[in-house]
Amino acid sequence: MNALKNKVQLIGNLGQDPEIISLENGNKLAKFSIATSDSYKNAQGQKVEDTQWHNIVAWGKTAEIVENYLNKGKQVAIEGKLTHRAYETKEGEKRYITEVRCNELLLLGK
Repeated sequence: MNALKNKVQLIGNLGQDPEIISLENGNKLAKFSIATSDSYKNAQGQKVEDTQWHNIVAWGKTAEIVENYLNKGKQVAIEGKLTHRAYETKEGEKRYITEVRCNELLLLGK
């Protein structure tokens, strides 16, 4: 059960082309976002679409796969863990971000 403490599985579509960063040590970092959609009927019986955006980061070999095979609109399955971090803007404002650190990636669709 220890492996299930922080595990996320998502299937969604890329909202834009991934951002690839090559680090000085030769490692690669890929940043991208995917949209997941869910639909339900509200109290009035109308169908409501709910789209959520998720920030994804991938490192190393996974980042290389992202660089070579993913682009805007592609459907993917992601498995990873939630991470939270804080950073400061150029204006000195503190911001917080939640990301999914991708451990596994599966290309879906065409």
